[in-house]
Amino acid sequence: MTIDAKAIEALFTQARTANRFLPKPVEAQQLAEIYDLMKWGPTSMNGSPVRFVFLTTPQARARLLPALFDANIKRAESAPVIAIVGQDLEFFDHLPRLYPSSPQAIKLFEKNEIAAQITALRNSTLQGAYLIMAARAVGLDCGPMSGFDNGYVDQEFFAGTRIKSNFLCSIGYADPDSTYPRAPRFSFEEVCQIL
Repeated sequence: MTIDAKAIEALFTQARTANRFLPKPVEAQQLAEIYDLMKWGPTSMNGSPVRFVFLTTPQARARLLPALFDANIKRAESAPVIAIVGQDLEFFDHLPRLYPSSPQAIKLFEKNEIAAQITALRNSTLQGAYLIMAARAVGLDCGPMSGFDNGYVDQEFFAGTRIKSNFLCSIGYADPDSTYPRAPRFSFEEVCQIL
């Protein structure tokens, strides 16, 4: 199965990072649709460590603003939704349900905090990328952000839980007047080897 050229453009070649957004709302049903697409992306042992907090009201987004580096404040202020992409550091508790073909998989992480942290970070990052692709697939634009104080976000939104923030992603309809010129990318030959 392959996708057509228009889908490739929407997901990759024409899609751009959104810097500012139009004042057009994103509905809760759209967020559920995005989740229902992205959840099918693969993760190690189907561990699915990602946890999302969707900030959809001005009050919720205002709680996040003190954590942002200056360069991200305007992007966040104009976004109808900001997703906090979090990671459940004890995701392995759910492996008996999510990975039933190997009931003993939980033992790989129960007493190995470093392996659990690395796996949670790697796979929640993958799932955050799936969120971006799913949002693009349904006609929305995204502006992923890593310029923020994780400790502040964790205290404000995840205090008392086993969840830590990974990155942020603004979601909405991009203002076409705020799109930067496309930056260059490496060629295949510069970064790839075939052995």
